[in-house]
Order: sequence, then structure tokens, then C-alpha cells
Amino acid sequence: MKNLNSLLAGIFLAVAFPFGTLVISSQIQLGPLGPAPAEEGGPLFPSREPGLAIQGRAVYVSLGCVSCHTQQVRPAGQGSDIARGYGVRASVARDYVLQKPVLLGERRIGPDLANYGARTKDLAVVHTAIKHDGQFTFLYTGAKQEVPSGRAVALAAYLQSLRQDYSSPEAKLKK
Repeated sequence: MKNLNSLLAGIFLAVAFPFGTLVISSQIQLGPLGPAPAEEGGPLFPSREPGLAIQGRAVYVSLGCVSCHTQQVRPAGQGSDIARGYGVRASVARDYVLQKPVLLGERRIGPDLANYGARTKDLAVVHTAIKHDGQFTFLYTGAKQEVPSGRAVALAAYLQSLRQDYSSPEAKLKK
């Protein structure tokens, strides 16, 4: 019984030290990460989301879209995302520094959306994609579900804001 305190302290240190090392090393590596200029003197990337896109992000989360769509373009050796046209380069940690929370996704049932805004410029195409499988037609009104609600407009703005078509220090665009 007199060694019980030493035993408990040893168990605590055996668990706390590796956990603390993991947390501190991650903070050292990724803590100071922030937006960076794409080119010398250029704008900072990734850029902040516009206000309507922030509202659309909340709609995206509330509808559970993250359970079927990822927002992460895999490197060339780990999948065919670039060949499929999901993005022009692999995703890196800097792409997500302004996202709270980061919506990488759980599994990919639908297409990857990391670069959706760069792939789809036409707003009508975005709304057609939202209504595509009939699951989100309740976001539209009218005889043929053609009038988008405020939530549908915000969701479309969020999807159009998703872009990874810029160079970053970790992932340069191929010329």
C-alpha cells in the first residue's frame, strides 16, 4: 500500500507523457500555419469564405452532406482524384486553416467537393446537382421545384466557394 502512490504516478506519466508529446508536436508543426500568398505579392490563399457561404456551410453540416462527400483531393499515388477532375493538385493542411470545423468527410459516396467551385461555375448547374437525387428537393418550391429557398441559395454559395485551384508553398500547381 505504501507504493501505491508511486505506482499511480508511474501509470499517469506513462499515459500523459506520450499524449502530451503528441499534442505539443502537432501544435509545433501546424499551429503557426496560416494563409500564404500564391505568388510573390499575390493575394493570400486560402481566402476567407463570403458571408452567404458561411451560412451555406451551416446548411451543409445540418443536412449531413459531410457523411457522403469528402473535401480532400488525394495525391496521385493514393487514388485517381486528379485524373477524375476533382482537383488540379492534392489537398494539403494549409487548405483547411480557415475552416472551423474542418469538413474532410467520412467516406466518399458522392463526388469529392474540395474543388467544386472551380469545376462548376454555373449556378443553375449547382442547383441541379443539389436536387439531383431527389433527396434535397424540399429546399425548393414551385410546381417543378425550381425556386430555391434561402437555405438552397446559401448551400449553393458554399459549394461555389469551395476552391483549391491555387498554388501553396506545399503544393504547387503544375504549369
